[in-house]
Amino acid sequence: MPLLDHLVELRRRLLYSVIAFLIAFLICFYFANPLFNFLVEPLREIFKGEEGRRLIFTALHEKFFTNIKVAFFTAGMLAFPVIASQLYMFVAPGLYRKEKRVFMPYLIVTPILFLMGSSMVYYIVMPIAWQFFASFQTLGDADLANELPVELLPRVSEYLSLSMRLIFAFGIAFQLPVVITLLARAGLTTSEGLKKKRKYSIVLAFIAAAVLTPPDPLSQIGLAIPIVILYEISIWSARLVERSKEKETEGATAA
Repeated sequence: MPLLDHLVELRRRLLYSVIAFLIAFLICFYFANPLFNFLVEPLREIFKGEEGRRLIFTALHEKFFTNIKVAFFTAGMLAFPVIASQLYMFVAPGLYRKEKRVFMPYLIVTPILFLMGSSMVYYIVMPIAWQFFASFQTLGDADLANELPVELLPRVSEYLSLSMRLIFAFGIAFQLPVVITLLARAGLTTSEGLKKKRKYSIVLAFIAAAVLTPPDPLSQIGLAIPIVILYEISIWSARLVERSKEKETEGATAA
């Protein structure tokens, strides 16, 4: 195809992607309150049975922009399969049949791994982290006149930012097997090289967890340990890729 035709095709794929995202955004914005309530559920479970617990916002526009952020974040996840398929349809004409078979599984595995990471942080890490943070409040003691109560009153925008940061961090971290497998297929890394760098990967996993998560040990350990496990899975995946390439080389030699 001439360059102009490629640009026209790219514009069409981008247009479809934007339309899919906008439709998802409008739907998610309409359901922004239920979606936000879903994100708040781990915190609500911690305060279950306690009266007067609530989230607050201190600016007139804060809840409105929070709903926009919720809709934007959720729409991005919902529209990703469409965007990824449009990307594949753009590059597919330039791929050989074997390359198409290789490329397709990554489009399927990527959102699944992101969903696994998001589910882990929502159902396992968030309840533990929120319980840890809430334990620092002191409601005061009637027998101590010099003690003032310190009560947790979370802001909606801050809670959403913290939740999205954790979800995004775990979702991205769970893409490690995909990235390393692609590097192995491109010949940029090997399973033996990954094994030799195992001790460095553990250190880097805890550094990445410290950067991507809130400054509490529970969240950091909760992210670092899955990264280490995913690194081991990546070594296994790289070995499978190497065996596949060896079989292809042997078949080509025999032919």
